[in-house]
Amino acid sequence: MRLSLPLTLLTITGCSPQGRPRDFPPPDIGLSQPQTIVAPGVPQLQGFSTAVKVGTTIYLSGQVPLDSTGVLVGRGDLAAQAAQVFANVAKVVRAAKGVPADLVHLSVYVVGYETSAVTVVRQASAQYVEPGVPPALTVVGVATLPEAGMLIAVDGIAVLRGQFPDRMRDRGR
Repeated sequence: MRLSLPLTLLTITGCSPQGRPRDFPPPDIGLSQPQTIVAPGVPQLQGFSTAVKVGTTIYLSGQVPLDSTGVLVGRGDLAAQAAQVFANVAKVVRAAKGVPADLVHLSVYVVGYETSAVTVVRQASAQYVEPGVPPALTVVGVATLPEAGMLIAVDGIAVLRGQFPDRMRDRGR
């Protein structure tokens, strides 16, 4: 048995600055519809979305160490690739109207994982995350990534604190 309830949109009445009554429109139901995020300067791998935004949550797909022209950065250098990956992550979050400090979870995939990789990851991400409140972090060793020479990929989740970026928390990187 399926129960259907009618959807009722309420109109809220308030006062204008001049003291006259006015109606406020109902909330934008379209905010909960998934939106594909395309970030200028961040190459997309064919068949993958860069990110999807639903409401105020951004789901970032695996960001890889490609520069704005699609060229692999730092072949054989985990630190250089990690720096590029986190720069790409920041660009994607900004394209979705957030700031990197909105990141709440990161999964990092490292080819040939060694324990020293965690230090490299933390150093590369430090300039983008909120001091004192870093995102939950998972580092996973993998055998390979989508393209030869890639040593790291990062996916994550960001939760925006509002509909507009919080410039007070944005460290501009």
